Amino acid sequence: MYEAMVLLHVLGAAGMGFYIVLPIMLGGASKSTGAGQGGLASGLLTANRIVQYFLIIQLLTGGYLMTKGDYAVIWMIIVTVLFLAIAALGGIISKPLKLIVSQIQAGQSATAPINKSKVMSLIILVLYVATIFFMVNRF
Repeated sequence: MYEAMVLLHVLGAAGMGFYIVLPIMLGGASKSTGAGQGGLASGLLTANRIVQYFLIIQLLTGGYLMTKGDYAVIWMIIVTVLFLAIAALGGIISKPLKLIVSQIQAGQSATAPINKSKVMSLIILVLYVATIFFMVNRF
């Protein structure tokens, strides 16, 4: 059972790898035309929704693995807080992505939600890299 949970946990982490490429893809949104921006934002919104399911897998498998190991309490707190921050910001970034799509469809400029999405995606990336660091360097 433990090995299966580790496998699912690693697959969930790979699925969350979307957050590594999200800032790069949003950086290209500024260079696209209106229809391209809307299509890109729609695709990113769908991908983000899928990653939310990977986050659920991470929560369940990570919780199980924490109960089976001998980890420092501070490490468990740090990892849990980082995870919750990623999950929260991953959900919050959906609104600016939806705004990009709706503003493009309405013929308006989507510069503000694109910039907001870029900043949030960079924060998520930093949190994700920090989580990977703590997963590799347990204390």
